Amino acid sequence: MSRLATVDINAEEHRFSAGHFTIFSATQREDLHGHNYHVALSMEVLLHENGMAFDYRIYKNKLRELCQQLDRRFLLPSQSCYLKIEEVGDMWIGHFNQEKIPFLKRDVLILPICNVTIEELSHWFLGQLTQNKEELQGHGVQHIAVKVCNGVSSGAATYSFIFKEHKA
Repeated sequence: MSRLATVDINAEEHRFSAGHFTIFSATQREDLHGHNYHVALSMEVLLHENGMAFDYRIYKNKLRELCQQLDRRFLLPSQSCYLKIEEVGDMWIGHFNQEKIPFLKRDVLILPICNVTIEELSHWFLGQLTQNKEELQGHGVQHIAVKVCNGVSSGAATYSFIFKEHKA
C-alpha cells in the first residue's frame, strides 16, 4: 500500500522584491510600483520504506534560486497583447496605449507571461519547478501547488500541477 505525505516549503528565504505594473486593458494600466512577494510550495509525495520521500532541500534550493532571479528587478511580460517591448541599445522601451516607457536593461527581467500578476507569477514558478518530469517521477511527486503572495494582507494565487504517469 502506498503512503502519501504533504511536504510544505514555506521559508523566509523564498521572498523577492520586484517592480511591475498590472495591465487591465488596452488603455488602462497601473502606475509603476513594487511589492515584497512571498512564494510557498506544497507537494503531495509518495513515502518510501524509510519514512521519507526525498531530500526536499532540492526544491527548497530551486525555489530560492528562482526568487533570487526575480529579486530587485522590474518585471515585464513578453506575452502581453497590449504591451510591446522594443530593444533600443541598453534600454527596453515598453509601448502601451501611445505611451513609451523606458527601462534600463540591467534593471529588467522579461518573463514569458501575459501580465505581471500573482496569478501569472504562480503559474511561472510552477512551470519552472515542473520542467523535469523524470525528476518529479523519481521523487514520487503526485501533486504540486505554488502560492505567490504580494503582501501580508493581500491575496494569493495558487496554481497546481498533478503529475500522472502515462503508460503506453
